[in-house]
Amino acid sequence: MKQFAELYSAMDSTTKINIKVSAMEKYLQAAPAADAAWAVYFLRGGKLCAPFPSKMMRGWAAEIAGVPAWLFAECYESVGDLAETAALLLPDAPEQDGLGSLTEWIESRLIPLRGMAEEDQRRLVVDSWQQLSSAQRFVWNKLMTGSFRVGVSDGLVMRAIAAVSGLKVEVIAHRLAGAWKPSGEAWIALVSEESSDVGQSQPYPFYLSHPLEGEPELLGNVTDWMIERKWDGIRAQMIRRGDDVHIWSRGGEILTERFVELVEQAAHLPKGTVVDGEIVGWRDNKVLPFADLQHRITLKRPSRAILDKIPARLLAFDLLEWQGRDVRTLPLQERRALLETLPLHLSERLHPVDWQAARQLRLGARDFLAEGLMLKRMDSEYGVGREKGRWWKWKVDPYSVDAVLIYAQRGHGRRASLYTDYTFGVWDKDKLVPFAKAYSGLTDTEIREVDSFIRSHTIEKFGPVCTVTPQLVFEIAFEGIQQSTRHKSGIAVRFPRMARRRTDKSPADADTIETVKALLLST
Repeated sequence: MKQFAELYSAMDSTTKINIKVSAMEKYLQAAPAADAAWAVYFLRGGKLCAPFPSKMMRGWAAEIAGVPAWLFAECYESVGDLAETAALLLPDAPEQDGLGSLTEWIESRLIPLRGMAEEDQRRLVVDSWQQLSSAQRFVWNKLMTGSFRVGVSDGLVMRAIAAVSGLKVEVIAHRLAGAWKPSGEAWIALVSEESSDVGQSQPYPFYLSHPLEGEPELLGNVTDWMIERKWDGIRAQMIRRGDDVHIWSRGGEILTERFVELVEQAAHLPKGTVVDGEIVGWRDNKVLPFADLQHRITLKRPSRAILDKIPARLLAFDLLEWQGRDVRTLPLQERRALLETLPLHLSERLHPVDWQAARQLRLGARDFLAEGLMLKRMDSEYGVGREKGRWWKWKVDPYSVDAVLIYAQRGHGRRASLYTDYTFGVWDKDKLVPFAKAYSGLTDTEIREVDSFIRSHTIEKFGPVCTVTPQLVFEIAFEGIQQSTRHKSGIAVRFPRMARRRTDKSPADADTIETVKALLLST
């Protein structure tokens, strides 16, 4: 546990990629196999369910720290992170050797917490705090609350594992794909040269694209590129190995039971086939709005009524395994030719005569409920992770609305002392109604300016939320819009962010709810 906390501190104290990777390499090289496996699990964003409500930890920490609940709450609001607040307020404990391994702390303390009575939970947590230094308690609290994260990408973690094992990053990525479960045996298999790379249900790591940079003419001849629509659905791999079928999402979630009609489609594939594509709602031979598909995402076993109302289909666009053979290194053109021989519904390949014609296809993407176009070099391999140059996404310009800042709330973590989470309103006759929440899009300087305005123009507070004098206008960009009975405005938007502050506009110049609903009608 001590070494894992030191790893976290080393990585959290720098923004330099090479130093982060070096720290991971050093830890993984020295750690026991099970500790290395758990470290990889957490570094890649894995979480264990919190064993108790956060209010219980707040109460225990306030009690042990000897501070009243109101003071703990004030500290929590200032810090913005429960794990850090508790670690800072608890009495100092001396550094100890022999704390036990990370695996012991996870498997003998954290996991058993979930099934304990409240008093036993309190006893174990308090005992843990008394053994750990402030820095160690912070990491332990993060693990207990399921909020552990550190500024490192999945690719950097795999790079460190590859350096330790001597294997290629591509091999590590493939072995980690899917529902990789941490254990000593799993770590040994991960870094062993002799390990089998493909389990019966294991997907391949997904290949990702970058937003198009510059004008498309810079890419050369349009005929060198395979062009498709960028669908707004769930990226997934369909796997048929032996008599089994498995559907995996890009996030590593198994979707087989949620989309049973895809299992029926996959049953017609030859054994030893893996395809990549996009799950979409599909009825009357056309794509349904993503809002319809959302109704199915959370249903583990959809009813027949839901299956009939929102049928799904995989629009296949790439072939990764053919007759049991990994074909990712074949040029895309060859993979596509093989894909076209399969009994699947393919994502349509478009054939613009030049880039100007491609622009017209992009502008018309929303007519097909698509987000834009995908541009893929005909000679490209199917890579690992996100690489520049071979696959590009060329999305349509986002919708935008001018809205007024009406509510604000402090951020979390390093932003806990600043107001960074905002609610924006548009005009409904003579009043502003909440329209969207956003917290991204501003520079650090702009955030400080808005924070200063909020502090001097707060009208009233409701818990952590404050009402702000309606004076600042922002252009809010978003990708999609739909009707919603859960919002006062009657609409909901996808991926809202602040495009810019409109210093040239007064609140009276902001858009109306009628303007926003007109966008809804145009979709």
